[in-house]
Amino acid sequence: MTAAALPPLRDELALLPGPASHDGGPTWTLHDPLSNRFFRLSWPAFEILSRWHLEDAAALAEAVRAETVLEVEPEDVAGVVEFLARGGLLKAEGPDAVDRLLAMHDAGKTSVLTWLLHHYLFFRIPLVRPDSWLQRALPRVAWIGSRAFRLATLAALAAGLVLVTRQWEAFAATMVDSFSIAGLAAFGLALAFAKLAHELGHAFTAKAFGCRVPTMGVAFLVLWPMLYTDVNEAWKLTDRRQRLLVGAAGILAEMTIAAWATLAWGLLPDGAAKGMAFTLAVTTLVSSLAINLSPFMRFDGYFLAMDALDQPNLHPRSFALARWHLREVLFGLGEPVPEPLPAVTRGWMIAFAWAVWLYRLALFLGIAVLVYHFFIKVVGIVLFVVELGWFVVRPVWGEVKEWRKRWPAIRAGRRVRRPLGVLLLLAMVLALPWSGRVSAPAILKAEQHVALYAPSPAILAEILVEEGQAVAAGTVLARLDNPDSRHRLEQVERRVGVLKYELAAIGFDDGFRARSQSIAEELEGALAERAALHAELDRLTLTAPVAGTVTDLAPDLQPGQWVNSRAAILGLRGGALVEAYVAEADLPRIAAGAAARFIPEGGSATLAAIIAAIDRVAVRALAEPALAVPYGGTIPARFGDKALVPDVALYRVRLTLSGDAHDALVPLRGVAHIEGERRSLLGHWARTVTAVVIREWGM
Repeated sequence: MTAAALPPLRDELALLPGPASHDGGPTWTLHDPLSNRFFRLSWPAFEILSRWHLEDAAALAEAVRAETVLEVEPEDVAGVVEFLARGGLLKAEGPDAVDRLLAMHDAGKTSVLTWLLHHYLFFRIPLVRPDSWLQRALPRVAWIGSRAFRLATLAALAAGLVLVTRQWEAFAATMVDSFSIAGLAAFGLALAFAKLAHELGHAFTAKAFGCRVPTMGVAFLVLWPMLYTDVNEAWKLTDRRQRLLVGAAGILAEMTIAAWATLAWGLLPDGAAKGMAFTLAVTTLVSSLAINLSPFMRFDGYFLAMDALDQPNLHPRSFALARWHLREVLFGLGEPVPEPLPAVTRGWMIAFAWAVWLYRLALFLGIAVLVYHFFIKVVGIVLFVVELGWFVVRPVWGEVKEWRKRWPAIRAGRRVRRPLGVLLLLAMVLALPWSGRVSAPAILKAEQHVALYAPSPAILAEILVEEGQAVAAGTVLARLDNPDSRHRLEQVERRVGVLKYELAAIGFDDGFRARSQSIAEELEGALAERAALHAELDRLTLTAPVAGTVTDLAPDLQPGQWVNSRAAILGLRGGALVEAYVAEADLPRIAAGAAARFIPEGGSATLAAIIAAIDRVAVRALAEPALAVPYGGTIPARFGDKALVPDVALYRVRLTLSGDAHDALVPLRGVAHIEGERRSLLGHWARTVTAVVIREWGM
């Protein structure tokens, strides 16, 4: 490079002043107008490019050293040449120019499969070239950025929040009602409007600061449409505040809509307009705070973080630092840091990179599951694999290949034993059958639960027990009375006496003798009625059908009050058992007689138990709603036809408590740990995946 002439730069490149760096040093921006790309240049790189006309690396380095305080060597010039070549910023001249261009073109070519995968995951469709329209329309919307409008928006937001707090129940009810077909359709329309305002906010703000906005269009991330605006020329702005305003303009536009929509919701009467205001307020607020402000994806929050922290290309630089740090921790290679940074900056950038990776892992797994469920089975599985392969496996495999390149140095180092030991330990943890415990959501409840009712409307005569009192089977609990039945019994008793007298006087009275047959029949009927009335009155004495503890004693009942047959007077709970709901995959691992422990919620003492019975048919509905997620439990379930239907296959397992157990007076939610067949985590995962594949492919 020191003897050869420097390759010429492309004529259309523009070198512009840049913002001051975080350490106060000057920077410059190199603009490639053909690709609309911008490159941040350091002071040495700027001085080298400023003397490019010298056409010789050695002479150029000597000129920089003589005219500035910088110590530039020909190797630094070679580094700049390499940077320009990688960015396609050099003019193609000379006999081998065509060959170089063809080589660059071939390097950029990909297979049809790779092209389809990449463009399925992300692609853009430019729709309009709005620059001239924005220039004409800018004076008409300039008032939106005025100080008076900003103050008015803040006042509207404050007033809207006050109105929402005063009408919070109505606001919350509207939120619940929005989860319907019509509500989701309105949400979609409001989201489209908000995103259009978002992109126009970026475009108008960039135009107000003199930037060109070449295109606006639609981008598709895993076939999900998103509007986009090309405001790359914001990198030409040397004022960091202006760049921040361009980056934040979309969020500010949505928050402005949210402020005025919130106020409108509080002032408008019930109707379509009020519902639309609610949808706009909630939609813009959620999309701005939950999506756009995140720095973990390349949305507005990421670019705002770059400008606020003065750290351009934050993602790739953080990723490079995190990969370097990982290799140093694992292998101690002693490689130089990708870029010299203060220790504090390097530390938070490494932590940021790991946060981005974990966030993207969770996000891409969620997207993969959604893609799988939104397509037919065969296509869904293929796209699921593509999603995981491109976003999860591909980056990991890229780092593994870097380790392979460094394997001689890794093998020669002493620290290699540490990661190998960790991998061996991890393999043992995954492959060996360490634990045989099966955990399942469970509930402790009474083995027998009886509610006692009045057999018919009656008067409460007396209650002979108290709440929480233990009673034996056959104990009298309460006595009822029915005046009507007693009055009828008295009448029947008198009839029986009369009929017996008449039947006894048949031998002395011809009239009684003539009616002897009918008197006997009437007496038989009267005796049967008397027996029925005695049985009815006997049933008004409530006795304990089983041994147990008195519960649910109606507190407002007093002797002398009437009670009906539909309201329970008291309850009786006897014994205790545990019902657990075991997942289908764990069912073959347990058997009747296996030991178990029940751990109630709240950290109270655990209870020893054994398996008494195992259902062999999955439950169709949850008999205990307290175990379902809607009621604070852990079993995912949905509301079916008058019942809670579990989303996964569960089997009911009955456990009996070991030793003496008190009556379970109230149901107690918890978890059951059952001793089962020992299996490794790796085997469990393999069986789970195999079961899912077999189920979904219908094999």
